Amino acid sequence: MDYQILKNIVDEQLLRFEEIYEEDWSHKTSPENWSKKEILGHLCDSAMANLRKFVITQYKENENIVYDQDFWVKAQNYQNTPTLDIIALWKLLNYQIVRIVENMQDEALQKTCDMTKTKPQIFTLEFIINDYISHLQHHLKAI
Repeated sequence: MDYQILKNIVDEQLLRFEEIYEEDWSHKTSPENWSKKEILGHLCDSAMANLRKFVITQYKENENIVYDQDFWVKAQNYQNTPTLDIIALWKLLNYQIVRIVENMQDEALQKTCDMTKTKPQIFTLEFIINDYISHLQHHLKAI
């Protein structure tokens, strides 16, 4: 599998982010909706949670690794964090994911992890990696 696509996504988005005005990063359409900063912060949280899955699952299968996205975004206080800090964190986390995945042995892709909060559901690392990239692309469209 070619996971260089993730690095390409990050590089392309970093250029696009430079064109977004600060007030646009912070704007919220309603108190319940995330701003662009909070969406990118959520993508940082997702990267942190998935980075953990990508490493741990290689040596300890079926570990239950979950996170509560709304709690994490609120706890991290992305709305009041400098935008450039969030962008830098997002970039570095994703470049680290690229390194982890590129270094992963092919047989590790079939190792499994439980990502659910309630009833166990087991997914392969290969599925989780592809799902991570799809999730990333989905949220980047909203930015």
